[in-house]
Formats: sequence, structure tokens, C-alpha cells
Amino acid sequence: MGPSEYAAHLRSDGLRLAEVAEGNLERTVRSCPEWDVAELVWHTGAVHRFWTEVVRTNAQRVAGPPALQRPSADALVAWFRDGLEEGAQVLEAADPAAPIWTWTSTDDTAGWIQRRMAHETAVHRWDAEVASGRTTGVERDLAVDGIDELVDVFLPEADTSRDLGRGTIHLHATDGDGEWLLTVEGNHVQVARGHAKGDVAVRATASDLLLVLWRRIDPDQVEVLGDSAVLDRFLAGVAIE
Repeated sequence: MGPSEYAAHLRSDGLRLAEVAEGNLERTVRSCPEWDVAELVWHTGAVHRFWTEVVRTNAQRVAGPPALQRPSADALVAWFRDGLEEGAQVLEAADPAAPIWTWTSTDDTAGWIQRRMAHETAVHRWDAEVASGRTTGVERDLAVDGIDELVDVFLPEADTSRDLGRGTIHLHATDGDGEWLLTVEGNHVQVARGHAKGDVAVRATASDLLLVLWRRIDPDQVEVLGDSAVLDRFLAGVAIE
């Protein structure tokens, strides 16, 4: 995916998040139980503004997030929409190869931020929908890209002090191309793509696979074949936020 595709997803999911937040700000977000919808909107809007400023200023070093004035509840959703559109415009116009600060050790480019903001917004859109009582999946191609991002970016950056167990986990998207094999050895995870037999296989749409990995839905909501304890220990131990 390129800047235009990521920006389109950012806009679409962001606008849907705002839509379902209207009138529901006090509802609890079951997938993020420490938050209500207002906190979800504030968090996501603040993240948008932070990364928009990083890209706009071509920042090569960042001391920390800026101090933002939280809007009143009546103004919160409008504030979110304003920042969403500004961010989409700035990110869409950026050269994805431009060197820029990120928190990763592997990809300090604007393209990393373009991708991250699309996925951050898609998952939090789903969180907002949970609070509203009706969810829709992450768009398939974006979900596949999101699984790639998780295994390529978040797993290598995760806390490696935890014992994740041992075994192989095969992820199989049932709605098109997309297969991954995770080989777990203590606190290390190796990733390969393609068809392979694992100690446990997880079969679901790409969206549901992504949501399982982000611990938004439980594995018992998808098809799990084989030694489910391997999957359960991995999900319980891996530190990705």
C-alpha cells in the first residue's frame, strides 16, 4: 500500500470512529476496559496530532508528546475530526521514503508513520464500534498488511523478557491470500510466510486474525486446531500495545 491508500483508510475508519462516538462518549469500551469512548476519542486524536506534527516538521528527534489541551465533551468529536483530516492531508502528501523519527529500530521513514496511523485508526474504530454494539471487520487488504506490520514491527520491538513458551503457530486467512508461521522459542519469535503445519492452526478472516493478535477478540471466536495452549501462552505473554 502507498500513501493514498493508507490516507483513504485513515479517513474512512476515522470518520466511522467519530460517527459511532457521537452520543456514546460515556459508554465503556469493552475491548479497552479502562477507557470510555471519550477517552478512546481523546487518545486516538492525540496520536493523530502527534504523528502529524512529526511528519509536518520532518522531525529527526522527538523529546516526547506535546502537551495538548483536552476539549470539552461537547467539542471532543469535532476536535477529533479536524485533526483527522489535517493528519490525512499531511500524511498523504509526504514522501514515504523520507527519513524521519519513529520509535522503531528498523524503519525511520514517513512510510512507517503512514502505515501505523491507518492501522491505529482501524483497530480503534473497531473498539468504538464495540461500545456502540455493532462491529464491522477491518478491510481485508488492510488487515493482511496489519498482520504483516504486527509480526515485522511489533514482535521484534516487544518486551523479550517474558517466556512465550515453545511451539509453532500457523495463521491462515480464510478470505484470500495470507498465511504466516510463528515459531516461538522462549522469548524469541521467528516469522515465515506461506503454508506450513504448526502445532496450532488459527483459521479466520484476515480481520479476525488481526483482532485476535491484538487481543481484541478471544481465540474461541475463531477456528483453532491443534494445541491451543501454544497460542494461549503466546497471546498472554507477548507485550504489544
